[in-house]
Amino acid sequence: MRVRTIIAEAFNDVPRRKMAWLARRVLRGEGEEMDVSLVFADDSRLRALNHEYRNLDRTTDVLSFNIPGVPDVIAASGELYISLPQARKQARKYRHSLDRELTRLVVHGVLHLLGHDHKNMDEARRMRAREAMYLEAPSW
Repeated sequence: MRVRTIIAEAFNDVPRRKMAWLARRVLRGEGEEMDVSLVFADDSRLRALNHEYRNLDRTTDVLSFNIPGVPDVIAASGELYISLPQARKQARKYRHSLDRELTRLVVHGVLHLLGHDHKNMDEARRMRAREAMYLEAPSW
């Protein structure tokens, strides 16, 4: 399992090692083996991806993309895109640190990569419980 962080724009306030560690912790906790790329980008990048892949012409805070593997050859992997401007806005809105908001977005995004969703109340309840477990656990 390899997790790498990519800073797509001129951001220097992303705790890269911590976010990679956190993604690995969620993957291990869910019993999954997967390579993941964490891409920290601006709103225009996430808006373009959201428009292209979800037909929604607006920015969002996090998008996850699964890349299927080839059985017995290449492991499945995923890409997680996080908007730093949205993370900053949400941190102010929820009155907590950028670090805490990035932590929440990484956990949320990795769970999406692993198939969790929140399209209905039951799924949302299960996903929130998984998120809470990782967010409340001792960290870094």
